[in-house]
Amino acid sequence: MGISENLKRIKSEIPEGVGLVAVSKFHPVEALREAYDAGQRCFGESRVQEILEKEKELPADIRWHFIGHLQTNKVRPLIGKTALIESVDSERLLRLIDAESDKAGVVTRVLMQVHVAREETKFGFLPEELLEFFEKRGFESLKATHICGVMGMASNTDDEERVRSDFRKIAEIYRAIRDNSELGLRGFDTLSMGMSGDWPIAVEEGANLIRIGTAIFGEREY
Repeated sequence: MGISENLKRIKSEIPEGVGLVAVSKFHPVEALREAYDAGQRCFGESRVQEILEKEKELPADIRWHFIGHLQTNKVRPLIGKTALIESVDSERLLRLIDAESDKAGVVTRVLMQVHVAREETKFGFLPEELLEFFEKRGFESLKATHICGVMGMASNTDDEERVRSDFRKIAEIYRAIRDNSELGLRGFDTLSMGMSGDWPIAVEEGANLIRIGTAIFGEREY
């Protein structure tokens, strides 16, 4: 099956109200164009250079989501290029995004990445760190950054119960922040979790944005 058929199938399976990020990292521009022609507008990349190169060759109405670990020295060129940075994994990175966005005169939309998975290699705030950031109202001093919600990943395992419990934990953290009326947050409405292998479980646990690559584009070309 080709990219457009894969997209059509996945979109028919995703419940209404759940957004789809087509994870296009490491895939050539031609593959993205095929997905674009099939109606996809939101694409996920994990390297700044790749967004900058692809953006030049593709239509201007594409919404780029940055989904990888963002190094602080790569923040500046990314500002103004994304619809959403999904992977803010430290307060230092958040402050830098805010400063660069303020300088550039743009507002950058971000998700806070929470780490619940078993792998030490994954990035993100620990649940208690993220909750503390909001309880201490760390968002109030932001000038040019809008926190739209939470992103997270489940452990890389075939143990479905473990995956479900990871997603449930991420969703609980998201709701604890979203439903805390004392925070007075506006537009905190995005829970991004779930990938090609586990997105149905993520959606069952509350995800309203999923990130799918392999099931759309096939195996990556490294």
